[in-house]
Amino acid sequence: MVKRRRRRAALRITGDGTGVANHVGARLLADLADVVGLTTALSAAMAPTKQRRRGHDRGEVLSDLAVAIADGAETISDVAVLRDQPDLFGSVASHPTVWRTLAAIDDAALERIKQARAEARRRAWAAGADPGFYVIDIDATLVNAHSDKEQAAPTWKRGFGFHPLLAYLDATGEALAGVLRAGNAGSGTASDHILVLADALAQLPIDPAEREVIVRADTAGWSHGLVEACRDRHVRFVIGHQLTVEVASVLVKLPKRAWRPAITADGADWRDHAQVAEITDLVSDVFDNTPRGHWPTGLRMIARRELPHPGAQLTFCDVDGHRYQVFVTDLEDTDIAYLEALYRGRGRVERQICDTKATGLTNLPSHSFAINHAWLQLVLCAHDLLAWTRRLALDGELATAEPKRLRYCLFHTAARISRSSRRTTCRLAANWPWTRDLVTAFDRVHQLRLRC
Repeated sequence: MVKRRRRRAALRITGDGTGVANHVGARLLADLADVVGLTTALSAAMAPTKQRRRGHDRGEVLSDLAVAIADGAETISDVAVLRDQPDLFGSVASHPTVWRTLAAIDDAALERIKQARAEARRRAWAAGADPGFYVIDIDATLVNAHSDKEQAAPTWKRGFGFHPLLAYLDATGEALAGVLRAGNAGSGTASDHILVLADALAQLPIDPAEREVIVRADTAGWSHGLVEACRDRHVRFVIGHQLTVEVASVLVKLPKRAWRPAITADGADWRDHAQVAEITDLVSDVFDNTPRGHWPTGLRMIARRELPHPGAQLTFCDVDGHRYQVFVTDLEDTDIAYLEALYRGRGRVERQICDTKATGLTNLPSHSFAINHAWLQLVLCAHDLLAWTRRLALDGELATAEPKRLRYCLFHTAARISRSSRRTTCRLAANWPWTRDLVTAFDRVHQLRLRC
């Protein structure tokens, strides 16, 4: 007989603990929102919507909701995580107050909220979040709706819900802009791309006429309207182009000497089994003037071919076992391998969209389209708070961690609250693996407060 041992020590559970709090790390997000001026700017943005002086400041309500979303809230009622811990987060609004605040956000208030986000971004960049390299990724995603919400519609993937269009800054992962659309909205609607581009540029604390800004999009973004909008705003672009029969026929006839080795995404090495070639002169008819408008001068078409991964389904244009992809750019760099790696970096936007869905976008909380659109703006605020936290307060692996890991390691950490000499102290567990990281992050945000 083998003697069985207990796998866990026996516990005695009581309910008489005092001075204990969880989600202590979420206070870091609240402090950062205050330091970069997001809370103050939102208060100014929402001031015209409030008729009475008493009650909660609506800007602070939105700031608390953004913090809750960054901390993992999926519904409006999840703001109770903050409200139930007044020692950490102070006085937080009730559910009805949060609902009334969201319902008060009209088109004018949305524009003021966007300006508030831009002001907070300017302060965050001044504090050290400026990447120095500006590539804006524009892409759409699908958000399922499990009830008949306003403007929800069937999607092209045979689902039902919404089809928001979003813009991110590649170097920092900041969510610059987003527009909520019905599920049947077109993937290549030029007017929506132009609107998101304008909102994204308005978020940047730099002038595209003075600093190079590049817009990156897949084939859905290829249109006269977006290309002309980029030119009008002094923005460069790298946009995917459909692999038409005419373009494919050119690619399969290219001699081997026309192809050059491709490089890895970081530019450190050559990519195996991948080549690039410029075919601008061979597809000049693609850029001829059409009834829809005149293509600007200086456009270039670059192609990539590579061996598909094992198990991939080949298409009609996958000749000799190669898979082809083409894109158009107006960048003048002669290194086409670099330009191809720049376009391939567009794949990182998929990771940003996943992080946004893990930060409140998976479920839109209301039947009202206006409230859901307001919720989307707060999701973008929450995404920015996470991005600024990584860049301004964290090091090592946590500086690139996804939201779920940040919540487990930092934001959902428990602590014991003690008071002495008019000072409140949160005492983290000494044996928690990320205690030092969290203490350091709080110290850095505190230093930012002193400098600002």
